[in-house]
Parts: sequence; structure tokens; C-alpha cells
Amino acid sequence: MKKLISLVILISSLLLIKPVQAQPALTEKAPIDPEIRIGKLDNGLTYFIRKNKEPEKRASFYIIQNVGAILEEDDQQGLAHFLEHMAFNGTEHFPPLGIIDFLEKHGVAFGRNINAATGFDETVYNLSDVPVDAPGLVDSCLLVLNDWSHYLSLTDEEINKERKVIEEEWRTRRDANRRMLLDVVIPNIYKGSKYAERNIMGTPELLRSFPSNTLRNYYKKWYRPDLQAIAIVGDIDVNIIEKKIIDLFSKIPCPENPAKRPYFDLQAHDEINFVVASDKEAAQTSVNIVIDHRAPEPGEKNMAYVRDLHVLSLMNSMINIRISELMQKPNPPFVNGSISYGSFLAKKYNALILSAEARPNEEEKALEGIFTEAERVRKHGFTEGELKRAKATMLTSYETRFKQKDKISNESYIDGIVQYFLNGEPLTSIDFDYEFLKQVIDGISVEEISARFRDLTTEKNMSVFVMGLEGENIKHITEQDAKDIISRLRDTSLEAYEDSSTGETLINGVLKGADLVKTKELSQFNAVEWSFSNNTKVIYRHADFEKDNVQLAAFSFGGISALDDNNLVLPANLLGTLTQTYGIGDYDNITFQKMMAGKKASVNIGLSETAESVSGSSTPKDFETMMQLLYLRFAAPRFDSSAHSVIIDRYATLIGNMEKDPDKIKSDSLSLIMTGYNPRTPVLTRENLEKITIDEVKQIYTDRFNAADEFTFFIVGNIAKDTVLQMSQKYIGSLPAKGRSETWIDRNVEQPDGRITKAISMPLTVPKSTVVLAFANEMKYTPQNYLAIEVIGGMLDIVLTEKIREDEGGTYGVSVGFSASKRPDEISEGLITFDCDPERANDLKARIYNEIDNLVKNGPDKEILGKAVNNILKTREENKLHNSYWMNTLTRYYSYGINSDDPNNYENVLKSFTGKDIKNIAGKMFKKADVVDVVFKPE
Repeated sequence: MKKLISLVILISSLLLIKPVQAQPALTEKAPIDPEIRIGKLDNGLTYFIRKNKEPEKRASFYIIQNVGAILEEDDQQGLAHFLEHMAFNGTEHFPPLGIIDFLEKHGVAFGRNINAATGFDETVYNLSDVPVDAPGLVDSCLLVLNDWSHYLSLTDEEINKERKVIEEEWRTRRDANRRMLLDVVIPNIYKGSKYAERNIMGTPELLRSFPSNTLRNYYKKWYRPDLQAIAIVGDIDVNIIEKKIIDLFSKIPCPENPAKRPYFDLQAHDEINFVVASDKEAAQTSVNIVIDHRAPEPGEKNMAYVRDLHVLSLMNSMINIRISELMQKPNPPFVNGSISYGSFLAKKYNALILSAEARPNEEEKALEGIFTEAERVRKHGFTEGELKRAKATMLTSYETRFKQKDKISNESYIDGIVQYFLNGEPLTSIDFDYEFLKQVIDGISVEEISARFRDLTTEKNMSVFVMGLEGENIKHITEQDAKDIISRLRDTSLEAYEDSSTGETLINGVLKGADLVKTKELSQFNAVEWSFSNNTKVIYRHADFEKDNVQLAAFSFGGISALDDNNLVLPANLLGTLTQTYGIGDYDNITFQKMMAGKKASVNIGLSETAESVSGSSTPKDFETMMQLLYLRFAAPRFDSSAHSVIIDRYATLIGNMEKDPDKIKSDSLSLIMTGYNPRTPVLTRENLEKITIDEVKQIYTDRFNAADEFTFFIVGNIAKDTVLQMSQKYIGSLPAKGRSETWIDRNVEQPDGRITKAISMPLTVPKSTVVLAFANEMKYTPQNYLAIEVIGGMLDIVLTEKIREDEGGTYGVSVGFSASKRPDEISEGLITFDCDPERANDLKARIYNEIDNLVKNGPDKEILGKAVNNILKTREENKLHNSYWMNTLTRYYSYGINSDDPNNYENVLKSFTGKDIKNIAGKMFKKADVVDVVFKPE
């Protein structure tokens, strides 16, 4: 007996010890991803290299500069950003725009693949998704990074040329939000700090007049190897790339006695900083509380820090789920709200940020509402139920990322490298992240997270700022009112959060299912089509590009066009958004969301003009849950009048707040003009939204989604064929069938015939014209035509960027979008828009028409045609490596009758295009086209 007791004690002791031994040593440094090669050259430059095959045959090349606008002198304001532009305007080995011109020949697009960004403390340049199998292209990209590091030309001619482009960028970006934040809020809440004195873009006056040497001085002082890092991630040989980097970048000299890179503190304060910023063009009014905290130093970001990131992530998730629930209840105190802890503005600082969007003249109510939720957590903490669900969701997210680690993009890895180099954030591997989370998550308690939140909600270093509409009838909260609300709530006893119970199962009862009546092999797609006894049809294809992903889609013809009542058009357009907030089956949305914690499955419905659609996704593990949701969307949709009232009130308030927003005004005007003021054109106004009843929503939904036999269903992903068949028979086979057959109706909601020219005046704080040119013409929907239209759009994007932005300095960017459609009419459409100086709008518009006329009369430049075609082919090659490619291919085949996977319908067509082909199709597009020519200009 004694021996037995001893044995029991020994086993118990071992069981107790084991979890302690499994816990990682939190004082150790977080391990760096072993797949990342890190080195440092003698001149101080750091390099990071990682092999990654997402996408295959591609690599991304970055140079990270640990410098930004915060390092500018007073006479250099805006020049860190200006310098970013100049990196494309001539270097030692590339002429002005030569980098862009060279890379575009390989399908690497300016803007999407070639870009840069400047912040207060960093400047990052990128060449993304570059083909590595093109001879010499990798070496050329390394040479670009080398030139960006130390060999910019910075000629007077190119600097002066770029002044106009920068000024136009300033004009485009200078919206109400930026004016309020950069001109009023930051200078006031961070007064006494360097951050209050810089705004990244600078001023037009300084940008027009600074001496060229002022820019060169910034470049020589701060662009140097000890403040730079090279990051290259992609389908490359790490050893070869490392040797090339060492050979090339070691030659960059490090200056003698380099200036020390300073870092700037925020001024600590015990009193609350308060400021109100208002603007006539503000699209919303927000009340915000920011509590600044010093971030850990890079050397302190060890395993304990990684664990704390999980604590903070769970904390952010739980508090925002509470706020989401609050906004779904009647009469919430704000329209939108959030509370989160993370980075905000200043390097070396984090902040707890409380933000609430207020209704007009209800800023006190919004501030009280959002601060009440923070105080509720501070006083009572979180609940075990909340934490259980948050942990389940977090684990599922990490599990999916782990299973799909071969599909993590180059850019995702580089984002981690950027944060490691600039801020010392841990640079851990996917394997470590998942295993570490599993080790520590059980030990994270609700008491620990609640205490962490309490530590963050201090009154020290607190700022309150309001950004909102300026107007005669607008009254903003005062500083004293804000302080009184905060003080009163600190001393008020609040009720604890009640964590309501959830349902057990989504579907109650037995489903009858359906018999399989026909199987059809689709050998051209390596897919199969099943027909069931309830007249439903399912097309399935296995695809494992994403290992933890299954996709669902369905469509039937009819759509909004099948609704005779014009008054139903607006609710029909919003059908998916509205019904998503009602919940599903027996459960309201709050209960439903709690039931879905830890599950990765969703199903949404939607209506277009000519079709109704269903889309969904899940992990293989949660595939049955997705199928249950699909069943419920058809067989047991929920129409919750209380939820409807809440969402309509919320949206009506949001739209009502935007009545003086220039972008909203332009959007509404264009919608009406470009459809000839058709009564079926949906326009979002407060009045229109408030008229939408739940009976109308139910009527539309029931009419469009009451019969599954009208739909064709598609399932693509990493899941076994037998499982899909079984689940399809059970859930899709149990859906109601009505035997209705219909198609779409042409309601003539289209661009008006002929030419419409309008100049529309509107009040604007910053003088700016917006030019909009829309083209439409009849065209047969064939691969030859719609691919040519895409090529024409790509060519115009290249040409107009060069002519209007670079040569003329007329705009920050020209947006170009061209496409073709089959329903309700076979037409091709094009849209060209840009912002500019009002004095130049007509001249620049004329330049665009000249370029179009030149294309129609003379055909395309051979080199530009090649660039546009190569970009489409490059994107196509990348898309083929994703499950979504096969979903799009199958749905397109059943919807349009075109097998877009067949090279004869895609690659071969693109490669066969001659200048004559494009000229002919451009003629069909633009000759006798219907044209809408609108210029929005300041009063």
C-alpha cells in the first residue's frame, strides 16, 4: 500500500511538472526565422534574404530607409517625401523614368508593383512580384536598389519637373481628414514634440521654391548604408543573392563622422490635452481618446514580449466584440466605435485609442458611450466566456496560417522584416508562432488580460480630440464637458458585462437530402458535375494551392432586373449587407457570432443587375458548417425587425453625415449622369435609406432566393470528393425547389446615347478639378474583344501616366479602367479620371483625347503594347497558383460559356495581338462611342 501511494504521488508530481517544463523561457530572445539569411556589411548596410515560392518564379526587392519626415530641418519640410519621388527620376545607371520603363517591359507595373512610401520615421521602396526567370532581371533589380541607396542623380531639371507632380499629389490628398489631423490635431495633442512640427507632405509654397541643394543635403546626410536595409524574398537561390549583395553593396561608401540618427520623445503630461478640429467638407464627426505609452525597447522584445502581444490581441478582440454587440442593439450611443492598443504615430510609442463616430450634435453621448465601455472593462474585467471564444478564434487563425505557410506572400514576410529592422519587432517563423501560441495560450487568464487593460487606461498622457463638420447648426463638445464626462465615469459604478448564452446547433431537425441522379465528368477542368433529385446542380473541383481553404459559389440569372418595382432597387442593392446583420435561422446576429467563435466558415448572398449570387469560404475542418450556413441562407433566412431598424438608422446617419463630402457629391452626380437619370439608379441618401422597410427586404430576398434549383453551385478547394458529394446531397439536396426558370431583363440602366458634357461647380476648400471621361460602345463579348479592351486600358494607363503626370506635371495620377460585359448588353466601357489644377483641366483633358485619337488613327506603340500584354500575362501566371483561379474559371464557363483556362481563349489571344488588331478594336471602342465628359470644379 505504501508503494502504491508513493507511485501515485510520483505520477502526480510528473504530471504537475510537465506543463512547467513545456513553457518556454520568456526571458530569452525570440528566435529569428531560420529561413531568413541576415547579414551586415562593413559599411553598415543590413541585408535580409528568404526563399519563398508564393508566387512561383517571382521575387520582391525592397530597400528600407530608417529615415523619414521627422529628420527634416525647417527648410526641408516635405523633402523626405519629395526625395522618394526623385528615386524614379534618374540614377547613376538609369535615366529619368528608366527604372519604370525597364521593369514595365517585364510586366512589372508602376503603382501596383513599383512604388514607395514615406512616413515620419521611415521610407520604404519596393519592386514587387518581379519575374526571376527573365535573364538578367534579378541583377537589374539589385542595381536599382543599389542606386536608390547612394546614387540618385537629383538634377536641377528633374527636381524642377517633379515639383508640379508633388504639388498635384498635395492637392489630391489634401482632404478634410488630412487637414484636420495634420494641421490641427497632431500639432495640439503633441505640442512640444517634433512630431507636431512635421506633416510629411510639406507646403506648396516650400515645394515650389526650395533650392535643389536643400534636397541634396537631406539625401547626403541621411541616405547612407548604416541606416539602410535590403530585403529580398522570393523564388531565388539565397546563396547566389547573398554573394551578389556583398559584391555590389559593399562598394557603397559610409560617410566619415555620420550624423547621429535622433529619435524624438513625446512630451509627457498629466492634464488631458484637448482639441476640436472642424472642416466644412468633413464626412463624419469622431470623438477620440488617445493614451500614449512608451513601447518596449528593441532589446526588451523577447519571448515575454511575444506572449504579451497575444495578451493584447485577445484584449483588443474582446473589447471590440463588445462594441460590435452594442452597435447592434437599439439606440447605440455612437454610429461606429472601436477600442484598441497598438502603434499610433510616434516611433518608440504605442497608444490605447478609443474612437467613436458621433451623430450630429451628439459628441457628448458618443464620448460617454465609448468611455463607458472602457470603464466597464477597467472596473469589472472580461469574462471567461469571452476569453474562451477569443482564444478559439485566435487558434483557428494561427492554425490556418500554419497550414497555408507555403502560400504566405513575399510581401507578408517583408512586412515582418521591415518591422524588425525599424522597430526591433520579433522576426519569428510561422512554425514558431503556431507552436508558441499553443504553449502559452492556456496560461493566459482572464484576470491577466483585465489587469493589462487597467494598466493601459491611465489618465496620464491622455488626449481627447474631435474631428468633425463645421457649420452653423453644428455644436461641438467643449473641453470642460469632455473632462467632466471622463471624471464622472471614473467615479461611477457600472454594471458588469453580461455574457449571454449561445445556441448549441445551427440546424435543429433532420434533413431529408436528395439522391444523386447524374454524374458528368468535366475532363477539361479535371472537375465533376453532379445533378440531384431536387433539380439542383453542383460542380466540384479539388484544388490544394491553399491547403486550408474551400470556396463556395452559386449564381442564377434574374437579379435586380427581375424586380418590377423601381422602389425596390435600392434595398436590392443593399440586400446582402442588410440581411447579414439580421442573424440566421433561430439566432440573432450577436448569438450567431458567438456560436461561430473558433470556426472559419461564412456564406454571403448578393444581387447584381442580372444575377443573384452566393459566396462562401471555410477551412476543410469547418466545411460542414459552411454547408449548414448555405442551407440556412436559403431555407431559414432570418428577418429581424429590431436589427433592421438599428442598421438602417446607423447607415442613414453615416450617409447623412456625408452630405457635404465632395467625394460623395461627385459619386452621386456621376451615378445619375452616367445612367441618364434612370429611375432605377440607386442613390444613397438619408431619406432613401430611411424608407427601406424590412417587409421590402423580405419580399426581395424571398423572391430571389426561394428556390435552389434556379442556381448552379460550385465547390472548389482542398477537400475530398466523397465528402463534398455527401455534404452536397445532405444540405444542397434538402433545399427547396420551385421549378421556376427565368433570365435577366434589360432595364436600360446604361450610359446615355451620344455625348454628354457637363461642368459642375461645387464648394471646395482646396481648389481642385476632377475630370471624368466615360466611354461606352456596343461590342460582341468574345475573348478577342474583351482581352483587347483590357490591353487598351493597360496601354492608356502607361501612356497617360507618362504624358499627363510626368511630361505635363498635371496630376498625381490618372486612373484608368476598361472592361467589357455581356449582360444585359454586350458592351465595352472605359473610365478615365484624374484630379488637377482647375486652370489646367481643359488642356489636360484635350491631351487625353489626343492620345485616344492617336491610338485609333495610328495604332499603338509596339513597346507599350508589349508592356500591357506582359503585365496581363504576368498577373495571369500568378493567379493560376490559387484555388480562386479554378473557382473563377468554372463559374465563368457556366455563366458565359467560355473556357478561360484554354490558352486559345487567353494566353494565345494576348500573344497574337498585333498593332493592327488593337487599332481596329480601339476604333470599335472609341468611334461613335457614347461619351460622358464631366469636370467638377471649385465655385
